[in-house]
Amino acid sequence: MRLSQFHLATVKEVPADAELTSHKLMLRAGMIRKLASGIYTWSPLGLRVLRNVEKVVREEMNRAGAIEMLMPSVQPRELWEETGRWQRFGSELLKIKDRKEQEFCYGPTHEEVVTDFARNELKSYKQLPVNFYQIQTKFRDEIRPRFGVMRSREFLMKDAYSFHLNQESLSETYEVMYQAYSRMFTRLGLKFRAVQADTGAIGGNASHEFQVLAHSGEDAIAFSDGSEYAANIEKAEALAPAISRPAPSATLQRMDTPRVRTVDDVVAHFGITPDRVLKTVLVRGKEGLVALCLRGDHDINEVKANKLPELPDESVLASEEEIIAAIGARPGFIGPVALPDSIPVIVDRSAAALADFVCGGNANDTHYTGANWERDARITRIEDIRQVVEGDPSPDGHGTLHIARGIEVGHIFQLGKKYAEALDATVLDDQGKKQVMLMGCYGVGISRIAAAAIEQCHDDAGIIWPETMAPWRVAVCVINPKNAPEVNAAAESLYNELTARGIDTVWDDRGLRPGAMFADMELIGIPHRVVVSERGLAAGTLEYRRRDAAESSAITRDELFELLG
Repeated sequence: MRLSQFHLATVKEVPADAELTSHKLMLRAGMIRKLASGIYTWSPLGLRVLRNVEKVVREEMNRAGAIEMLMPSVQPRELWEETGRWQRFGSELLKIKDRKEQEFCYGPTHEEVVTDFARNELKSYKQLPVNFYQIQTKFRDEIRPRFGVMRSREFLMKDAYSFHLNQESLSETYEVMYQAYSRMFTRLGLKFRAVQADTGAIGGNASHEFQVLAHSGEDAIAFSDGSEYAANIEKAEALAPAISRPAPSATLQRMDTPRVRTVDDVVAHFGITPDRVLKTVLVRGKEGLVALCLRGDHDINEVKANKLPELPDESVLASEEEIIAAIGARPGFIGPVALPDSIPVIVDRSAAALADFVCGGNANDTHYTGANWERDARITRIEDIRQVVEGDPSPDGHGTLHIARGIEVGHIFQLGKKYAEALDATVLDDQGKKQVMLMGCYGVGISRIAAAAIEQCHDDAGIIWPETMAPWRVAVCVINPKNAPEVNAAAESLYNELTARGIDTVWDDRGLRPGAMFADMELIGIPHRVVVSERGLAAGTLEYRRRDAAESSAITRDELFELLG
């Protein structure tokens, strides 16, 4: 590709609302342009990156035995009502009407569509297992689109769905897809971790996220320093302390504590550490308020809490009015001592090991000291309801946990029968009986991968693309082409030979000054830069520099071809 015949529009300034490095650099490099909130046009440069990501994803999906198809992005309401998700999916579902006033949605996902396809196409167990995939545009009406394509409303995704007669078959395909994803992200040149994850709104059983490690990541992941264990922090189990609860040694006392409401206030007032404080959070349960108790240095894990049988799939904090009506005290002074019997007391494992702790006094401006479980406060049940923290023991018994930030770029699920049952997707087994199929679901964010790669691979000058993702692998740059025809001819010859060898090459023949030309090549992240100049021609060398190298070096053409393979 001659750059003089390509649309490259780099800029120096970016909008003030561009926060993440990837958003800024994608705008500066001219990869994307904003059309509306959370909706972007991909320029020719950006599209080259997307297509390179797609190529790797498609090759690994095909290698794993998946079959490509393409499903409609516009989906009828009736299909979503069969699964109950027309209302349940919420405001992220973009609903539209056609000229006949029939309702549709712009697909945020394709479980309904692919299951409808399967129930009409698959009739016998002999057709199973089968794994269909597509690369398709999705739309989710995010309440707050931000970070460019990292959290946009419209995005490009690879989604796959497998169908099975039994759990053994589903587990086998799940493992095949796990390995395919691992190869996929390795080939894309990303540092990543596969972590155990919660299934969330999609539903199902087993689930793994593939997280690109980056300081700017929205997700926190916990990993062991002594094993391969890794999990999303929402999923990571917090083990009970190895030491059993000490016997009470202090007398229960209620103390006046005006203006002492937070854990920090309690720590300062009593001169203790946060792990000696018990905090009690009241939430709305199915049958009234529920008390969640944990140590002062720990935070509630909402995903874990939402799975408590006392809660209606969502932990919602009780209002101040509800708390005062039930307890007679304001938030900040609530504790487990003498709570009404109607309120279940769910205690975190670590909190259950406390003795002689400080907690709210259930009266305004008061706290208890010397409080103890069973003697002073009842426990309805002990559960794991907290976030893990740095230094916790690994749940698999090997090493300790560390916390890192990650960007989710892939997610695989064992869905089970959730959608097939709702849509009556069945096949005949070897006995001629109808069996509801089991399903797996496997997603990759194509456009998100591009942004995640930039978050992981950049410097002050711009993007540093992994070679498999880069818009071009090599840039041939020409110094003073108009006034040195022999230099221009040498550059063209080099460009033609690189291209003939199957090396994706761009020839910067725009005639820019060296500083501006090199700045563009660094900004858009071309992995290899080769400069053809009069001085180099005289010496029989080329000036070569890797994008991530500090200095250039002089090499011959043969050495360049050997380096590039």
